[in-house]
Amino acid sequence: MQVRLLGPVDVTVNGRPRPVPGLRRKAVLAALALQPGQPVSVVRVIQVTWDGKPPATAVNTLQSHVSYLRRTIGLGTTIVARPPGYLLDVGAEGTDLQVASGLIRQARCSADPATAASRLRAALALWRGRPLTDVAGLTWLDEQAQWLTTLRLDAVHALVEARLALGEHAQLVPELERLTRQHPYHEDLRGQLMLALYRAGRPTDALAAYQRFRRVLGDELGTDPGPTLRRLEAAILRHDDSLDPSPVPAQVTGAGPGPAAPSRAAPAQLPLALPTFSGRVGELALLDAVLAEEAGRSPTVVITVVSGTAGVGKTALAVQWAHRVAGRFPDGQLYVNLRGFDPAGALVSPAAALRSFLDALGVPAERIPDGLADQAALYRSTLAGRRMLVLLDNARDVEQVRPLLPGTPGCLVVVTSRSELIPLVAVEGAHPVPLDLLSAPQSRELLVRRLGADRVAAEPGAVADIIARCARLPLALAVAAARAATRPCLSLAALAAELRAATPVLDALTGGDPSTDVRAVFSWSYRALSDDAARLFRLIGLHAGPDLAPPAAASLAGVPLRRAYALLAELTGMHLLAETTPGRYAFHDLLRAYALERAHGVDDRHDRDAAICRLFDHYLHTGHAAARLLDVIRAPIPLDAAPAGVTVGSITDPEAALGWYLAEYGVLLATARQAAQAGHDDHAWKLAWTLSTFLVRQGHWHDQIAVHHDALVAARRLADPLGQANAEHGLGLGYTRSGRFDEAHPHLLAALELFGGVDDRISQALVLDSLTWLAEREGRPADALAHAEHAYRLARDTGDAATQARHLNAIGWCHGLLGDHRRAVTYCTSALDLFRGLDDRNGQAATWDSLGYAYRHLGAPERAVGCYHRAIDLYRQLADPYNVALSLADLGEIHDDVGDRRAARRVWQEALSILDGLAHPDAEGIRTRLAGVGCSDATLSGAGAAGPASGRPTAPGGSAAG
Repeated sequence: MQVRLLGPVDVTVNGRPRPVPGLRRKAVLAALALQPGQPVSVVRVIQVTWDGKPPATAVNTLQSHVSYLRRTIGLGTTIVARPPGYLLDVGAEGTDLQVASGLIRQARCSADPATAASRLRAALALWRGRPLTDVAGLTWLDEQAQWLTTLRLDAVHALVEARLALGEHAQLVPELERLTRQHPYHEDLRGQLMLALYRAGRPTDALAAYQRFRRVLGDELGTDPGPTLRRLEAAILRHDDSLDPSPVPAQVTGAGPGPAAPSRAAPAQLPLALPTFSGRVGELALLDAVLAEEAGRSPTVVITVVSGTAGVGKTALAVQWAHRVAGRFPDGQLYVNLRGFDPAGALVSPAAALRSFLDALGVPAERIPDGLADQAALYRSTLAGRRMLVLLDNARDVEQVRPLLPGTPGCLVVVTSRSELIPLVAVEGAHPVPLDLLSAPQSRELLVRRLGADRVAAEPGAVADIIARCARLPLALAVAAARAATRPCLSLAALAAELRAATPVLDALTGGDPSTDVRAVFSWSYRALSDDAARLFRLIGLHAGPDLAPPAAASLAGVPLRRAYALLAELTGMHLLAETTPGRYAFHDLLRAYALERAHGVDDRHDRDAAICRLFDHYLHTGHAAARLLDVIRAPIPLDAAPAGVTVGSITDPEAALGWYLAEYGVLLATARQAAQAGHDDHAWKLAWTLSTFLVRQGHWHDQIAVHHDALVAARRLADPLGQANAEHGLGLGYTRSGRFDEAHPHLLAALELFGGVDDRISQALVLDSLTWLAEREGRPADALAHAEHAYRLARDTGDAATQARHLNAIGWCHGLLGDHRRAVTYCTSALDLFRGLDDRNGQAATWDSLGYAYRHLGAPERAVGCYHRAIDLYRQLADPYNVALSLADLGEIHDDVGDRRAARRVWQEALSILDGLAHPDAEGIRTRLAGVGCSDATLSGAGAAGPASGRPTAPGGSAAG
């Protein structure tokens, strides 16, 4: 995890950005991250965050922001309460600023200019625009942003110094001219420009640069250049030997000893670098680091493989970097487009590429042999002792590349391919440089470079829409930008509307020839797939997303799991699918659109429907098994055996079931919605059933309501009373848990009647359990007890021990509400014995909570505390945050009873953080309690406006169904 300040303020986890919403939250995080490892007082954080004008509620609001950062952004153990305020405990490299500062220090301490340049490039790659850009306007943070900008400029200056030491004089001139335009009064940069011009053989231009600077200072500031610059001018006038560059050490070339003098002009075949190239700072720094790392080893051929999906900008990056480092390879640059994915199948053979290279190297045609092996041997002999850069663009496979590799040290080879070329990495030791989609800021920068900053800044909403429609794919963005550039009267909002209206969106992303037609470019990769991989690619387009695991892919294609792994490897190897996290695969949106288009164009409706049904059955059968493991009490729903071709996930214990739900949560919601919209009504209500326990326990009550609303519509279309009953119960649970009691009643009563109609007594008992919970919340404990006793009678008739245990606990709890705490202990102890025998942790947790309540009112606080701790531990194991919060709330009551207000505040604050995260109305009751015990300790306070006093927020969570 890393907090990033050198651009927009955010957090990355495993390299993936996690945005921080809200100006004040970002300001809080920035105030702490700018002083990592040091306590920052509450007063100071408030002063920074509200720019010296805090509201009356600043302390409470600050605590809320800290809770959000801990809970939602994932900084729970990182932001530490440390008097007099907070401390960000992120370690030595927990912020991008720490990393950048460390690299700059290392560079300044290095005697090797190549190493220094590598460190400085890596540091500069961490800047993603103006530092702290999204907290601009807050005075102290603006001052820090200015300091960070100055730090970057100092690093730029140091990098130029290192590159001058490496002899990159001519390459530096255009960069220094740009830098001096941006910083017209910076004497050091002006001096470096003059030196670069002089060493590049342009002393007259160097002196002219000095005179221009002298006039600028005189006209605008009324001053003269400083003594250092004046001495440099004098040295240039007399061609002082001190200005000559020192010899460049051999190791900085990254390619071995010096070459023999070429017999003719060195080839310079690199294509033109894009003048509008933008972004990719991190990848350029990685390439620089590879070269620098290899420079410190024994001489070798340096090979890098830049790979990525079609249209992601591999060639543009490779060409840009090749121009940047070409000066280190004075014997020239060779380039060939191998046309590995040419739509006409016109691959360039290794023999043809070798002949063109040998010709460029001055080998007479009559000396070039006929056989590929002999040609490759002559090529390697010709390159021996030379420092040459070889760019092999658009390679299809390693067989096309290997004959073109030099055989002795002294060369850099850059390969681009849509394939990862893993054998080249494994055998030849190539360095992989995978290229992903642009980030949103990088995408915006691309549009700025092509359309101008003013035009982009004038329509930020349209720009965001264009970026989203183009899926942050550089080729798509370039095509869209070209359309806007050629029609300057067209607003960007109109262009965004065109992209929205295009069906599919690929129709709007054609630049007039195959190389700039996004659909055509995708097709070149698609045609390179095996038939089975192409079929899976198409079928994944039918998946609702956002990603899928191998068992789902196997079910879609109707193939064994092992075969699915092989096909997924082929798709990811071609960058037509990305393995976003281990074992999970996803498209970017444009590839998804292309896959769906191909599915409808190639596969008939019967095949598509069969694949979708297999997918629904995979999620249904796997989800049914997982749901039964999470809650053994719920009556299973009727399922036929999984059809042929369906892979059912292997889930054997509750921990595995919970892990599966956490990974598939978004997919399951999308799949249930897809089933309902496509008219697969049986799948729709049954998928909702599989989700219910997970959604209720995790606090996803709005999703619970939405998915069961669709389920009820589907079950009614089927006239299926069991489906309707389960959907009504699911809706009732969602409304009850989210505090919408009036809406819950009719659904629970309807469920009770429908379950009675199909004689499902276990489910009837569970609905009564929900009615028990609801009656208790509404202050009707006698009605709650009546419901609980009715449920127990039904459970006893079924002979189901788990259901009986659940309702024994509910009866005990209700007796406690009515003041008969000894009877409560008797019922709950009997329930606990049953739950232990069944190894039902959810039931045990709920019962320990009930016993804690009873023992507290029996005057046994120590025993009550032990009960609550057991309940909390079990609820945490079950990943049930809502019930964790409720048990914490009661634990706080006991601490308050015995006068330990600090302990009470601590557990209530934790409960409040959980309930705020769930946006649950019970949070207000906890705020009231915190206000009642006082909140002088700002680092623990979470109190908001005090409301009326309240008792326990709810009944024990395990007493409610699900």
